[in-house]
Amino acid sequence: MGFLVACKSESKSNAPSKGGGPVEADVVVIKNEKFSYGIEANGSVLANEFVELKPEISGRLVQLKIVEGTHVTEGTLLAKIYDEDLQAQLRKYQAQLEIANKTVERFGKLLEVNGLSQQEYDQAVSVADGLKADIDYTKAQIRKTEIRAPFSGLVGLRNVSPGAYVTQSQVLATLQQVNNLKVDFVLPENQMHYVKNGMMVNLKTAQGKQHQAKVIAIEPQINAGTRNVKVRAIIQGNAEDVIPGSFVVVQIDASSSNGSILIPTNAIIPESRSKKVAVVKDGKIHMQEIETGYRTSDRVVVTKGLNEGDTVAVSAILFLKPGSPIKIKNVVNN
Repeated sequence: MGFLVACKSESKSNAPSKGGGPVEADVVVIKNEKFSYGIEANGSVLANEFVELKPEISGRLVQLKIVEGTHVTEGTLLAKIYDEDLQAQLRKYQAQLEIANKTVERFGKLLEVNGLSQQEYDQAVSVADGLKADIDYTKAQIRKTEIRAPFSGLVGLRNVSPGAYVTQSQVLATLQQVNNLKVDFVLPENQMHYVKNGMMVNLKTAQGKQHQAKVIAIEPQINAGTRNVKVRAIIQGNAEDVIPGSFVVVQIDASSSNGSILIPTNAIIPESRSKKVAVVKDGKIHMQEIETGYRTSDRVVVTKGLNEGDTVAVSAILFLKPGSPIKIKNVVNN
């Protein structure tokens, strides 16, 4: 009943007269103003580089040099799988190649004096080339028996023991690069314009510690299922209290350096697919579509659609139609 009474009261004071006179309404004049506000997002800390150490081939471990919790440099041998069969195969191919090279050398001299045909010489060269390829393949297989650190980092917990038979799917340990930590967080589609590459954001850990991070990348595609966009940042400075996997709250300053345009929330006319406001121009109403951002209990930031100096109606909204005349009753403070 209170709503009906209010509408009836407004209709008496602001409704157009029977003679078709203009509607009386209060307005605000838009101006840029300093308005500090921020948005928050949940983030997860990631190592700068992370890998699960797995063998490329199955076999028995004959060396295991994984020391848990230690720092290793790139290329360090961490584990070795039995390879004597491959080493024997390599020695066999190398011996055969030595004989094949001598044959090619002898056939080459005979070819110069027409002692044999070109076809026989080419066949000898082909045999030597085939053995070189076999040697390269065997060496590649031997390299697969070695698990080396792909980058410098911190070794995690060891999951196997020396002498164990391991398969390609088995994780021997993890290796992480923790000197530079990353933070991944997501923002709703309508808030993605608040972040830019190179900007700084604040981080708050579960223990209440504060850190800063620099945005380095924004996913170029919005997730169609969640309508969120993923953002990645690098933590700046010393962050020894933060470890990979930690939960952090990402705080983003959404304030505009050029000021913000704010209007009362009751000035907005919601529609099914858009939002509009009644802008007064030359004594008449023009419906202007707008886009909004952060809002308080009684005001909302307009991100698109209004400019400084525009006059917007904030009362008698129900009686305002596009092109209809309006009489300004009061200019109220925004």
